[in-house]
Amino acid sequence: MLLLIQYMLIFASVLLLVALGGCFAEHSGVINIGLEGIMVAGALGGALMMKYLPADSSAAAVVCLSILAAMLCGIIYSLLLAVSAINFKADQTLVGTAMNLLAVAAATVFVKAINTAENPNNVSATIQYVNAKKAFLVNIGGFEFNWFMLLAVILLICANVLLYRTKFGLRLMACGEHPQAADSVGINVYKMRYAGVMLSGLLGGIGGLVYITAGVSEWKFENGVAGFGFLALAVMIFGQWKPTRIALAALLFGLFRSLSNVYTGFPFLANLNLPSNVYNMLPYIISLIVLALTSKRSAAPKAEGIPYDKGSR
Repeated sequence: MLLLIQYMLIFASVLLLVALGGCFAEHSGVINIGLEGIMVAGALGGALMMKYLPADSSAAAVVCLSILAAMLCGIIYSLLLAVSAINFKADQTLVGTAMNLLAVAAATVFVKAINTAENPNNVSATIQYVNAKKAFLVNIGGFEFNWFMLLAVILLICANVLLYRTKFGLRLMACGEHPQAADSVGINVYKMRYAGVMLSGLLGGIGGLVYITAGVSEWKFENGVAGFGFLALAVMIFGQWKPTRIALAALLFGLFRSLSNVYTGFPFLANLNLPSNVYNMLPYIISLIVLALTSKRSAAPKAEGIPYDKGSR
């Protein structure tokens, strides 16, 4: 049971962070389908930082610098969506899909090039961070506490305060509901949408780093992030674009995702003799069911996905 809770919390942390990122982007009026790609970019930045930090670096330095690298890579990669969707008014769904495809391919090529330069016989797209990963973990009575669990809670509180208790958050949501009205009272819609997308990149980048360090000490970038970006979108929709509801949805989806790691420890599930792939598929099946049942009650921002034209009223 302790292992189930451990995996549930870490997977829920990934989904929460990435879904909150999507929430900021969509509250600003931009649909971020590219969360999957942003996660890969953040994972790449964090993994490279862990790989090249000196072996004698302190645990605090490893944690802080890896998170910072993931954040920066996520923000930079999210600018592809921001420039395309806000400045050039491109189709946001197509741009996001292209970002997802590009991220995995680019990360694979980049990592292979690095590995080949260091060792001509190593043509894999894998980065190892065995020792660096230990900096994120604290063993508490058999429970493997991950600092990302605490970070997810802190960022959840910050997101809730930022959206509902600050001028910035209210202006951001105004740009996603009625950008023309927001512009008429002096709010720069373009800047607010840039801010929303960049916050999305920041949180998505951290989420990518959390995902690759969740259970392993190396990551093969050809695998991407196994659809977690799309799962986070389902969590965001199920949570009705509200941080607290998103947190509850992330816990639910995290529970189903964690079963694939621990089902052998439960006699009832083990006796079913189901292939492990069934448990891997479970969160995605649940997401389809949930979206089918809740889509009619969707409370999405009214102007999401609609390019803003300053000249129109």
